[in-house]
Amino acid sequence: MRSTTLVIIPAYNEAATIGQVIKNIKRWCDADILVVNDGSTDGTSAAAREEKVAVIDLPCNLGIGGAMQTGYRYACQHGYEFAVQVDADGQHDPRFIEDLIHPLRAGKVDLVIGSRYIENRNYRGTLARRAGSWFFTFLLKLFTGQAIYDTTSGFRAINRQVLAEFARHYPPDYPEVEVIMQLLRRGYRIKEIPVVMYPRKGGHSSITMLKSVYYMFKVSLAMVIDCLR
Repeated sequence: MRSTTLVIIPAYNEAATIGQVIKNIKRWCDADILVVNDGSTDGTSAAAREEKVAVIDLPCNLGIGGAMQTGYRYACQHGYEFAVQVDADGQHDPRFIEDLIHPLRAGKVDLVIGSRYIENRNYRGTLARRAGSWFFTFLLKLFTGQAIYDTTSGFRAINRQVLAEFARHYPPDYPEVEVIMQLLRRGYRIKEIPVVMYPRKGGHSSITMLKSVYYMFKVSLAMVIDCLR
């Protein structure tokens, strides 16, 4: 019997970690798993297929937004009630997947974010990453009245209503903060829960210092434009 939950793993050159990530997810929950191979040039696709999960191979690298929207469209087409985003680099602890889904099943919220910052879980990201998260927390509070503390967390779960929204439209790059803003302003309910995250287990982050500056400028501008609509 097929699960009502789909775990979506966007993966770009994560051959070193994707297999173990899938094994860990299977160990802690019964959800179906989809790997969206975002134009990898290594053995990511083959490593994922060895674990007997669904794999979509994109013909080129679309970035996190394009990869996730592909997964959301797949989830809609196959009738899933919930979708969970999990990174392919081993940072997200799958023990918390059921904790993310529980408030959705109860009908209390529409999006649940796994947060590194609302409890002291010994997570220490870079100063630039933490400063960026605090900056976006300030902007969200200013524009929407609600404080979201781990704005850049990619460990999140959504219900069928948000899934349909994301399948239709999803920002192509750096979507995490932008979609929170859009959902809050449209009346969707968002909740953070404390989770444990780890340093990436392999591969290299695509976020450079230059990209970080572009990221903050681009997302801030998108938030201001959203307020003016």
